[in-house]
Amino acid sequence: MTDLTETPDSPETFAAVDLGSNSFHMVVGRYSHGDIVILDRIREMIRLGAGLDADGVISDEAAERALACLERFRERLTAMRAGSVRAVGTNTLRRARRKQDFLVRAEAALGHPIEVISGIEEARLVYLGAAHSLPGSPSRRLVVDIGGGSTELVVGDGLEAGFRESLYMGCVSMSQAHFSGDAATQKEFDEARLAALRELHPVVSRFQDAGWEIAVGTSGTIRATGRIAEDLTGQPGIRPAGLEAIREQIVDAGESRIPGLSSQRAPVYAGGLAILTAVFE
Repeated sequence: MTDLTETPDSPETFAAVDLGSNSFHMVVGRYSHGDIVILDRIREMIRLGAGLDADGVISDEAAERALACLERFRERLTAMRAGSVRAVGTNTLRRARRKQDFLVRAEAALGHPIEVISGIEEARLVYLGAAHSLPGSPSRRLVVDIGGGSTELVVGDGLEAGFRESLYMGCVSMSQAHFSGDAATQKEFDEARLAALRELHPVVSRFQDAGWEIAVGTSGTIRATGRIAEDLTGQPGIRPAGLEAIREQIVDAGESRIPGLSSQRAPVYAGGLAILTAVFE
């Protein structure tokens, strides 16, 4: 039995904080006999990406939501020593203009430095997270992560990420650009799907030729899709038939009416589903 009573300031204890475009995540864990034991997971829907104004500046309202969340995270990290916490910002903080003031305030709220990482580094970390969470396999994997502002695709073997791309489309940005209300129309969905296909086009052949055998999805959009598709079709995993069944549910019906879809995810789900449908195509 693994002893979980070790104090938070133990050198084996660490934390990872992800300032995503849709939600902020924090995971606290520790090493035990070569394995990672998760002590805490905290996730809050912040929608930082939706808070960028027309000039690419983070709005005051979005900034306050983010800072309040980071202050709550800090309460859990109080006893953590410097160097045991890595905090990263992703697509929205890559795109944001005049963000230095926000970053200074965010680091003060969290109590640790925040690194804004590139899309390619984000893809590498996405792959490592998936690889460490899955059973060992000799098969080459395709890992897909649909975030709030970007989508990462990675092909790798074991714990080694190979081909990787970060594309400028996510569930928040796609929903804002193509869906006008609670009930998505077929025209809106088709336009969003075509926009995603255009974004994928330059990298499609590279990933198709990579010879992967297993496709793995991460992120809230894909996890929610997996649950809903299984409820609708009775089959585990995500398949084209499941995606089509969900599309039929949201078109002219409203994302919030889908059983199993949280009220927080509903406003940005249609954009994420359009991206996932394009990835399947």
